Amino acid sequence: MSRYSRQELFAGIGRDGQARIRASRVLLIGCGALGSALAEMMTRAGVGALTLVDRDYVEESNLQRQSLFDEEDAARGLPKAVAAEAKLRCINSEVRLRGIVADLSTDSAGELLRDADLVLDGTDNFETRFLLNDVCVRENLPWIYGACVGAYGLALVVRPRLTPCLRCVLEEQPAPGSGPTCDTAGVVAPIAHVIAGVQAGEALKLLAGRSEALLPGLVTIDLWQGQFDVLDFTGRAPSCPACVDGRYDYASAGAGGTSTALCGRDAVQVRPPRGAALDLAALAGRLAAVGSVFSNPYLIRFKAPEAELVVFGDGRAIVKGVVDLARARSLYAKYIGA
Repeated sequence: MSRYSRQELFAGIGRDGQARIRASRVLLIGCGALGSALAEMMTRAGVGALTLVDRDYVEESNLQRQSLFDEEDAARGLPKAVAAEAKLRCINSEVRLRGIVADLSTDSAGELLRDADLVLDGTDNFETRFLLNDVCVRENLPWIYGACVGAYGLALVVRPRLTPCLRCVLEEQPAPGSGPTCDTAGVVAPIAHVIAGVQAGEALKLLAGRSEALLPGLVTIDLWQGQFDVLDFTGRAPSCPACVDGRYDYASAGAGGTSTALCGRDAVQVRPPRGAALDLAALAGRLAAVGSVFSNPYLIRFKAPEAELVVFGDGRAIVKGVVDLARARSLYAKYIGA
């Protein structure tokens, strides 16, 4: 009996739908609370190929809600994409899995999305989501938005040219500090699994060719208050810059380096200009002369007098204990080089 027999018996999927799922290629951006739950569901459902992209590494504070990871992953400081790929290979060897330690950016988005049939949002910030929205709308690629904070979450299926996109709903990227984050309001694990379940359910409908069963708009759930609503959107916003005007502002930024405050902790990611690459072994040797260094094949954790820096092979660094972007860039230049 097929390992997917119970899924095939479900009338909404059937054998034909399962065959479509097995032939599909899914890209997941972000392997945190939403992403790790989504990754496991897609792997168990038997998608043909699943690519995992994440810029971060496993820490002990992740274990409360990020279900793919354990204490050993945190102790080893493994990148989430690497740890997730290893766990998922033990769950379903039939799925072609690929973990990529990278940050979705205007430089990398086109290449990462090129072969995908569907993109799933497991990110934790609007900067990445608005970039993802613009690229997917431009490339006519369906994607499923998801977000949660506290015990509240949202999900939205975006089918370019057919349904409202994220900019139809929000129009512009919210200003920093304009809403709650997991750093200010916290987050409980069950809401991440509920929202991931909604996203995964909608994903299976799309992949199985059952688009008529899709929910008609934005799903909002307050798990603590027991509220579940679907805001029915009848069409795209007539003034949407992306859907209507074909203006993809968030996908057309320059290729220079950037700095971004990270959700959930006092830290800033510094991303160098495109094409940067580091010799981690050589850098670890240099940094050992001025501070404490822990390294593995994927990253270096360096404790400087001013802050802790986690440096990846693609040149990115997460500067911990710093919230000022200029300060983070200064520390990056001091220890890693401009």
